[in-house]
Amino acid sequence: MKPRPRPSTARRLLSGAIGLVVLGLLVFVNQPMVAFGSDALHDFNINRLAYKQQYGHWARLPVPHTFRVNAIHAALLHTGKVLIIAGSGNNRENFEAGTFRSILYDPARNSFAEVPTPTDVFCAGHTFLPDGRLLIAGGTKSYEVLEKDITHAAGVMKIKNESPAGGPRVFPKGTRLTAKDGRAYLTRDDVTVPAAIAMKHGDQVMTHAGAAEVWVDAEAAGDASIVDHPAQYTLAGLTGLDQRNIYGLSDKITREKQEYGGDRTSYEFDPQTERYVRTGDMVRSRWYPTLAEMPNGDVLAVSGLDEFGRILPGDNESYVRAQKRWVAAPKLKRVFPTYPGLHLMQDGRLFFSGSNSGYGSDTEGRTPGLWDLTNNKFQVVPGLPDPRMTETSSSVLLPPAQDQKVMIFGGGEVGESPVSTRRTAIADLDEPKPAYRPGPDLPQPARYLSTVLLPDDTVLTTGGSSGYRGGEYRGQTRSDLYNAQIYRPDRDRFETAAESTVGRNYHSEALLLPDGRVITLGSDPLYDRAGKDPGTFEQRIEVYSPPYLFKGPRPGVGAGPDTLERGAKAGFATADAGRIRAARLLRPGAVTHVTDVDQRSVALDLARTADGVTVTVPQDKGLVPAGWYMLFLIDDKGVPSTGRWVRVR
Repeated sequence: MKPRPRPSTARRLLSGAIGLVVLGLLVFVNQPMVAFGSDALHDFNINRLAYKQQYGHWARLPVPHTFRVNAIHAALLHTGKVLIIAGSGNNRENFEAGTFRSILYDPARNSFAEVPTPTDVFCAGHTFLPDGRLLIAGGTKSYEVLEKDITHAAGVMKIKNESPAGGPRVFPKGTRLTAKDGRAYLTRDDVTVPAAIAMKHGDQVMTHAGAAEVWVDAEAAGDASIVDHPAQYTLAGLTGLDQRNIYGLSDKITREKQEYGGDRTSYEFDPQTERYVRTGDMVRSRWYPTLAEMPNGDVLAVSGLDEFGRILPGDNESYVRAQKRWVAAPKLKRVFPTYPGLHLMQDGRLFFSGSNSGYGSDTEGRTPGLWDLTNNKFQVVPGLPDPRMTETSSSVLLPPAQDQKVMIFGGGEVGESPVSTRRTAIADLDEPKPAYRPGPDLPQPARYLSTVLLPDDTVLTTGGSSGYRGGEYRGQTRSDLYNAQIYRPDRDRFETAAESTVGRNYHSEALLLPDGRVITLGSDPLYDRAGKDPGTFEQRIEVYSPPYLFKGPRPGVGAGPDTLERGAKAGFATADAGRIRAARLLRPGAVTHVTDVDQRSVALDLARTADGVTVTVPQDKGLVPAGWYMLFLIDDKGVPSTGRWVRVR
C-alpha cells in the first residue's frame, strides 16, 4: 500500500491554528455550562450530610423588601425574637428626614414586624437589664461633615454667665456672637445658659459662672473667619450689665472635619410590649459608648463622643435601674477608646480586653487590664502581641465562664489604616498576675470579625475583612473574608467551618438563636467591588447551622422552673437523661460594631435522675449576672437541645 504523503509544515501549522480556534470557541460557548456544572457540584457537596456534619451549613434568610434595613445593632430578646436596630442606618438623608427604623424578627415563625423608633439610636450603647429589658442609651445627635463640604468656619463656643441674678438665660438658634475684629458667628442650636452660683469659701463669697456650650458657624463663608487662638465674643441683643456678664469664649474656629455628635436619650426596650420606653436622659451625650452591667444589676456607661464629636475624657456614669435615671460616676473616672470591650468577671471587676471600635487617643486608654469598680484601681494585663492592632477587633469571655479566660481576635491599627492582624491571644484572669499568651493565628488577617459562643463550649468566628471597611488590602480592591472557623478552647485550635456567601465588615452583627443556629446581619463597605464608588449597605441576612445540628436527634428539655436562684438546684424533665453530659446557661447577645459585652456561657453542675436532670447554678453574681438565659442540655455527641428560657434572679 502506497504510504500517505505527509502534510507540509505550512499546512500542519494552519490545521493546528484552526484546531485551537475551534477549541477556543467550544470553551467560550460552553463556559456558562462549565460554570453551571461547577456551581452545581459545589451546591451538591455543601448539601451532603457528611459535609454538614463536619463543616455546618449556611442558608440565606428570605427578607421581605419592606423589612430590609441597615442593621447596625442586634439583640436576642427573651421572647426569642431578634431586635434589629438601624436608626438612621448611617444614612444622612434618613437622619435629616427623621426616618429611624427598628425591626423585630421572629425565628420561630420566620416573620418580621416594624417597631416605632422615636430618635436616632444609631451607634448607641446597649446591654440587658435583670428583668430582660434592653437598655439603649446615647445615639446620634448630628452627622459628620467632611472637610471638603464645610464652606463656613465652625467651632464650639462656650457661653458664660457671671450673674447669679435672673435665672437661666435662653438664646435661640441663630444668636449672633461678634469678635473684637467684627467677625460674626451664629449659634447652630438653642442654648440655655445657667445663672452663676454664689458660694461661700470660708469668709469669702465667690461667684462661679454658669456655662453652656454650643456649635457656632461663621456668618461669612471662606477662610477669613477661621480663628486659631482663644478669643472672647459679645452676644447680640444684650443690654445693661448683661453686656458685661454674659459673653462667649472659643479656643478655635476652623474648617476642619466635624465628627458625629452624641445624643443623651435613653430607653428601655420592653420585649413584651415591643416598644421603646423613655427613661431619664444620660448625664453626658454619648456616641459609640459601651454599656456594661455591674454585679448589682445597675449599668455603667463609658466612653463615647460628646455632642460636639469630642472623645469624652473619662467622664463615666451609671444607670440606677430602680429609679430609671442616670447619675455621674466621678469616682470611676477612666479613659477608654470608643466601644471598649468590657467583660464582667467572677470577682466583680471589669476586664478591658483592649478591643475597641476606633475613636480616641492612639495611646491613652488602650492598655488591657482589670478595672476594680470599688476603688477605681486598674491592674494592667500585659503580654498582648500586636498591641497597636486592637481597633475593630473582637473579644469574648471563653466558655465556660468559670474558666475566666478572655480571648481577643484580630484587629487593625488605629484609624483608617489598611494594616490588620491574624493574631489571637488569651488572658487567664484566674492567675495571680494574669497576662495574655498567644493563641492560634486566624487563617487571614481580620478586623470586624464576629465571634459567637455556641452551646457546646466552642466559639464561631465569621465574617470580617482584612482591609479597612472591606477595602483595599495588599492589592485587592475588596478584602471581605468568607471563611468561617470554630475555635475549640479545650484543644486551643481552630477548625474549618463552611464558608459564608455574604461579605460582612463594618457595621455587621452575629447572634446565637435559641435553636442553636447563628444569624448574621449587616455590613457597610466603604467602596463597591471595583474600589471606586461608595459601597452599598448589605441588607441580606444569612443563618449558619453548626455541625452539631447534623449529628443526630437533639435531646429534649421539658418541664421545669422558669426562675432559677444562684446557689440553688433545679430539676428539668427530659427523656434523654441517660445521654446528657452537660448543661449550660447562655446569656443572649446584644451586639454592635462586633462589641458584645452580654454573651457568656455558664457551666452548671449536673446530676441525672430517673426522669430528667438536676442542675445547680453557681453562687457568684459576677459569674451569673441576674437576667434571662437560654438553658441548653448537651448530649454525649455534643448535640444541644433547643434553648429553654429561664430567668436568674
